[in-house]
Amino acid sequence: MKVFGITGWKNSGKTTLVTQLVAALCARGFRVSTIKHAHHSCDIDQPGRDSFKHREAGASEVLLASGKRWALMHELRDEAEPELDDLLPHLSPVDIVIIEGFKLAKHPKIQVIRTQNNRSSLPDAVENLLAIATDSAELNPADYGCAGPRLDINDIDAIANFVIAHTGLTA
Repeated sequence: MKVFGITGWKNSGKTTLVTQLVAALCARGFRVSTIKHAHHSCDIDQPGRDSFKHREAGASEVLLASGKRWALMHELRDEAEPELDDLLPHLSPVDIVIIEGFKLAKHPKIQVIRTQNNRSSLPDAVENLLAIATDSAELNPADYGCAGPRLDINDIDAIANFVIAHTGLTA
């Protein structure tokens, strides 16, 4: 599977870009999955539900299934947070996995920068920053540690073309 990331600071527009990119890639016939990194404690389950009670009782994993979808919840308990490379094998095969977040993972990525907020550079430890997607015509990617191009955040086709070209996706 090909892997490509969209990263940036909080409220920079990552999720908006990811959803638009997923839709554009799917419209071109690619099968796409996503992985989203959350820096806070998140829970897709609800207190009082049977699956929540299973986890509270100590189950390491709970698989919730219905006629529309299934979800596997894995409790880390005292385990370390998994790295991206630990999570990818849990996905079914697709053409490309779009990663939201995971700034410090080694996969190729685009940083999202909006002029109205979160214009800071990513940490120096970030690897494989290939482009900047922004709404600023004046922003210089080199100022953000990026040797790649500045992409117009509103031109989803150009961003999809960039991802396809970089990853070598073929229909």
